[in-house]
Amino acid sequence: MSPIAPHNALELMNIAASIARQAGDLVATGRSRGTCDGDIKSSPTDVVTQWDRASESLIVGRLGHLRPNDSVLAEEGTQTPGTSGITWFIDPIDGTTNFLYNLSGYAISIAATDATGTLAAAVYLPVTRELFVAARGHGAWLGARKLQCSPCHDLSMALIGTGFSYHSQRRDAQGTRIAKILPQVRDIRRCGAAAADLCYVADGRLDAYFEEFLQPWDLAAGLLIATEAGAISSDFSGSLIRSEQTLLSTPGIHQAILAILAS
Repeated sequence: MSPIAPHNALELMNIAASIARQAGDLVATGRSRGTCDGDIKSSPTDVVTQWDRASESLIVGRLGHLRPNDSVLAEEGTQTPGTSGITWFIDPIDGTTNFLYNLSGYAISIAATDATGTLAAAVYLPVTRELFVAARGHGAWLGARKLQCSPCHDLSMALIGTGFSYHSQRRDAQGTRIAKILPQVRDIRRCGAAAADLCYVADGRLDAYFEEFLQPWDLAAGLLIATEAGAISSDFSGSLIRSEQTLLSTPGIHQAILAILAS
């Protein structure tokens, strides 16, 4: 397949989807072989496996063939400059701890961005074989089904997803916040992969998701998928979303969640 013109959201989405599925099948095969020893990254609980690296190598290689003029930024160290105006953000395994422990909630996350934000996205969950995709202005999809976030408008009936830092001091503060939120909502879920959780918001499986200190490769794909499905994004004060503070929710409870987070 020869390289295609940049800035075509649907074509970029299809590229992301195809490569995400290939990478997901690779890491699922690797996990089935049981060869998943991890190396330490930012803390003893933050690990990388040989399958994170193999997945990143596959994705970067495919993008280099199909989109040689694009920039690439990936979690495990790839930083490739480009000239097209398109930058790809790659998380080769989002939820490596789930992968390491043979839990189902890990994902491959690939997003193409331009000067105004994410243009196309794919998130693939290898265990369930679910492929979530979105193209800016064209909606979000799971297979042939167009995604729509939940109609929830009552915070007390809302199922909320979150995630925690790898660093103990941040986790202590996050635990205090959760203790305040938990009595006011239906329940809390901590699934372990931001990209998957954002897709769950898009599909109405979660009514909202919030987390702090995400990286661009954690956020880019899932953010587009959730917002194209109707979710509202912001930081914890209601301003523009940022890596330090991420909140995605169905419109009916967004203000109520902001009130809790602000307090």
